Amino acid sequence: MKMTTLAMAVATTFLASTSAFAAQVYSGDGTTLSVGGYVDVGVGERGAIYSDPNFEVHQISPRLNVEGKKEIGNGVTVDAKGEWAINYLDGGNTSFTTRLGYMGVSHDQAGRLVVGTQWAPYYDVAGVADKPIAFANDFLYGTNFNQLGSARAEKMVSYRNTLRVSEDVAFNIGLGWQGETSDEKITPSSGNGLVTYTRSSADYDDRAQIAISTEFAGFGLGYVYNGGDVDNEKARSHVFAGKYGTYGNGLYIALVYGDNENFYNGLEESKQYEAVGAFGLDNGLNIILNYEAVEDDKNDKTQFSQSAIQLEYTVASGLVAFAGYQFDLGNDINKNEDDQYSVGARYFF
Repeated sequence: MKMTTLAMAVATTFLASTSAFAAQVYSGDGTTLSVGGYVDVGVGERGAIYSDPNFEVHQISPRLNVEGKKEIGNGVTVDAKGEWAINYLDGGNTSFTTRLGYMGVSHDQAGRLVVGTQWAPYYDVAGVADKPIAFANDFLYGTNFNQLGSARAEKMVSYRNTLRVSEDVAFNIGLGWQGETSDEKITPSSGNGLVTYTRSSADYDDRAQIAISTEFAGFGLGYVYNGGDVDNEKARSHVFAGKYGTYGNGLYIALVYGDNENFYNGLEESKQYEAVGAFGLDNGLNIILNYEAVEDDKNDKTQFSQSAIQLEYTVASGLVAFAGYQFDLGNDINKNEDDQYSVGARYFF
């Protein structure tokens, strides 16, 4: 066994919006331990969907994680990961909150089983457009997304496997389950030209999701179903997605369409749309254009619609500068329309 130097190891994944870096601090006897994450900071006007943006210094989504892996024989690897969001701009507030915490078992043929708070199979499909640093898929992180499992899923058991037909063709399957839980529900509503919010408790029954996707010749197609009851009403989502290319390397295009029932911000019926087109140049500059909208399908009212033009530039390995301007394209719920913008940098540990 031996301790290693803090050499940087670059790891790229289907889910990451930019290259992820991890410093391997230990390696020996089939065991590794790595520390990773990043901090980011921006200046501009940036806010949540239902809150007015303010001109200020802000963070995007800084995080710190620790990951360990151990080979236990017969091609089986056990791993565990903890990841925490870092609140480093607001002195006196909570500094760390849990993003991920899980244990997994992987085998090349048998697949991968994960238990804990993790990225959901739903996100494997719906997250293909969640790539830019400054502005991306807001609808994936709506009210109680952890309980619904639309991005990171709390207390989930998941299984994934890939059947590779050839070097260019593969089929993927993902299954997820979450047990009963309860949490606060926040429902926006409009009246007299104002958006108001109703807070109430919400009871979540068992939830399940299944994701299937295929990859061929640089293209990817996927479908995911997420279903279960919330307050004894069916809360389900169907998402279809497609992508082409590799984000940050030449042309990348991704499209996402969702059809939902009692799933998004208390809307009885809703549809969601996301599109992103990006072109990564050899000099490290990535030019991005994206569009996003959520519709109240039952009442034919747009909840929000927005489009952003963004630039990301790799200054050096582990350091990315970004700039983005998001145009508010309007809504039908009397919410003030505010363009947003952000200029900043992300530094990877």
